[in-house]
Amino acid sequence: MKLNIKTLFILSLFLFTAAVTRAKGKLKPPVEAGSLTGTVTDKADGKPIIGASVNIPDIHSGSITDVNGHFSIANLPKGIYLVQVSYLGYATFNQRVELTKTNVLNIQLQSSAIESGEVVITGVSKATEIKRDPVPMTAVSKTYIDQRSASGNVIDEIANLPGISAVTTGPNISKPFIHGLGYNRVVTLQDGIRQEGQQWGDEHGIEIDQNSIDRIEIIKGPASLTYGSDAIGGVINLISPPPVPQGTISGSVTGNYGTNNGLLNGSFRLQGNNNGLVWGTILSAKEAKDYQNEHDGRVYATNFHEKDARAMVGLNKSWGYSYLNASIFDDLQAIPDGSRDSATRRFTKQISENDAFRTIVPNSELNSYGIPDLHQHVQLYRIYDNSSFNLGSGNLIVNLGYQYSHRREYTHPTQPETAGLNLHLSTYTYDVKYNFNLGKDYETTFGVNGQYQNNTIGDATDFPIPAYHQFDAGPFFVVKKTFGKLDLSGGARYDVRSFHGQAAYIDTTNAAFPSLYTGSNPGSAPNVYSQFTALNKTFSGFSGSFGGTYNFSDKFLLKANIARGFRAPSIAELSANGPDPGSQIYHVGNSSFKPEFSVQEDLGAFLTLPNVSFSFDVFNNNIQNYIYQQEVLNTDGSPAHNPTYPSYELFTYTQSKARISGGELGIDIHPISWLHFENEATLTYGTNLGNGGPVADSLKHLPFIPPLHTHSELRANFNKGFGSLKSVYGFIGFDHFGAQNRFFSAYGTETYTAGYNLLSAGLGGNLVNKAGKTVIKLFIEGTNLANVNYQSNMSRLKYFDNPTIPAGVQPGIFNMGRNVSFKVVVPFDLSQHVKS
Repeated sequence: MKLNIKTLFILSLFLFTAAVTRAKGKLKPPVEAGSLTGTVTDKADGKPIIGASVNIPDIHSGSITDVNGHFSIANLPKGIYLVQVSYLGYATFNQRVELTKTNVLNIQLQSSAIESGEVVITGVSKATEIKRDPVPMTAVSKTYIDQRSASGNVIDEIANLPGISAVTTGPNISKPFIHGLGYNRVVTLQDGIRQEGQQWGDEHGIEIDQNSIDRIEIIKGPASLTYGSDAIGGVINLISPPPVPQGTISGSVTGNYGTNNGLLNGSFRLQGNNNGLVWGTILSAKEAKDYQNEHDGRVYATNFHEKDARAMVGLNKSWGYSYLNASIFDDLQAIPDGSRDSATRRFTKQISENDAFRTIVPNSELNSYGIPDLHQHVQLYRIYDNSSFNLGSGNLIVNLGYQYSHRREYTHPTQPETAGLNLHLSTYTYDVKYNFNLGKDYETTFGVNGQYQNNTIGDATDFPIPAYHQFDAGPFFVVKKTFGKLDLSGGARYDVRSFHGQAAYIDTTNAAFPSLYTGSNPGSAPNVYSQFTALNKTFSGFSGSFGGTYNFSDKFLLKANIARGFRAPSIAELSANGPDPGSQIYHVGNSSFKPEFSVQEDLGAFLTLPNVSFSFDVFNNNIQNYIYQQEVLNTDGSPAHNPTYPSYELFTYTQSKARISGGELGIDIHPISWLHFENEATLTYGTNLGNGGPVADSLKHLPFIPPLHTHSELRANFNKGFGSLKSVYGFIGFDHFGAQNRFFSAYGTETYTAGYNLLSAGLGGNLVNKAGKTVIKLFIEGTNLANVNYQSNMSRLKYFDNPTIPAGVQPGIFNMGRNVSFKVVVPFDLSQHVKS
């Protein structure tokens, strides 16, 4: 059965109204604001814990304990919410508190060497402990992010986690992959709002300032149930800083320097909270020269300039909360192509349109912060609102967003001001859901979310995709219930995505560059040919999830989950017909594609003992109609080229069945309270199952599947520090990446990648004054300390080189060599000037 958009909206409205009505859907008048106060002490000696974090994640409220261990949170709505209390070196405290009956909560934290009790808000009705949710998830905090100071962007900060990897094009461009799936198969969110910026493309990263993110939550597996199409591989939610406690105005100044490429990264942060009126701003700028390694020297055209700004204003009151956010992302990014002088192997650059001769790039340019003429300019303007309203016996969540992505690639050396690629993408996103308890403590969510997009192909010379409109809508429900030691969760969803691609014609009258024809009668106009035909497609499908967690005890639990994912083909897969200068490929789409569907099974076991923790996860994901690129060949087997772009190889798309399976293993040993020995391993296999017939050896493995990866880390944490130094830490890390001999070898797309080992280390701490307040935070991280020459199979630069390589020379560009990063954070507090 197929549903059109109108029918789906009527059905969504009916279901949503029924849910609200069932929950006594009359908006109650504002209730008297509640509060929660108490003290946090050490269970062993009863002494107050200073600086403990007390948070209520569902309502974005929290506090920090003072010198007496006391905290106070005002303007709280009535209801039952999870309260989380955390401090380094102690077991996290999680407890649901009925604020209608409780306004004083005294907490004793127990010293613990094991980190546990992590809480997530992504993909769940209410804040939930990770260990109690059957869906595979992970999360990292601000502390983890700060200690990965050598990461060039926000995705690199998590790319070493089990099950997570990234396809990279240099240090500032990383595309997230989860269990071997990426691009339009992973949804990236900021504060729950979908990130949309032509993510089908290879050569640009996620348009989010890494300095504006304090927490990252990841769903590892199909999340179409709550996030719709494109979440077939998982979700990454990048979360901005929470509001500061009541009566506070505080901020920080951050500086970061990287030795390898001269990275300069600075950020200013200021936040305030005056009786529930919350606000904040973050201003950032970073730039870097070309990165270097011993094999290549400095790698030409990998430098960048990035500027970012964001502001937030909102209210936290007894009726709920509402935050209005606005941000700007502006990135100038050089475009590498790997061309070299055949005799010296030094990098060269294009200087003419016919590219008949290239000059060697001088050392002064390689060692410069200046952006070359051939570069891309990526801008993203975003405004969005996150709101929650107490409605009846539940709460209504409304997330609305608008973003404008403007992406240009300047690829003409004789006319550097002329854009080769010029895409304008406007996206309106909506996410409305109602959370309530149905019957006897069945945590229930009914909702609908989706987006509307409008893409235009402005003043340019290359047109890889058409102008188009797209509309998504997907109603869903999720129910969670606890039966003693068993937590069950499940739900279902129906998605509809509609594409309307516009016809377009190219005018070749101008001998220098083609342009978009805007006149009448294109069929009879001279020097005009059809680039895109009109396209109208609608895709729909069901998705769902069901799973359970059985808590044998506080120390041991088992998880199992099965989920069905849905993904509609992207606009590039459907109707691409043009060159992509960044990848040197001429793409041709296929409008006859069907949507992808997946079924993934997950099984996990988790053991937490006083000095040892153990985790084991396995997954199996079967995908129908998996879409991948294949090269078009001539009758003699040689690569085909587009006549208009003879240097671009011709690629189209095809579909088949596929399977991705693997597992993750983690063992964390704490022989003494301050010493940690962490060990993790991830293995992923990707297999092309074909369409019933035999699959050629060159096609039997899926592209961009990460190899075996193990990570071991010996870490020392001295939370009480030494004198004026507090929260002191140090670690030594060892990463092994196995050889990848299971690769997509067809058409020379991928080649064998040798294994390699990387050594890293870090140390840092906080300098405090006599009053115990932090005045400086220092984070030092060194990566690839042995300065190993290596190529990652997930790096696109591995395949950037001349068409003909001298004998005995390893082709492609190698990854970054040794890099040491120094990050300094200077916090400040202006609260004494504010009356609470």
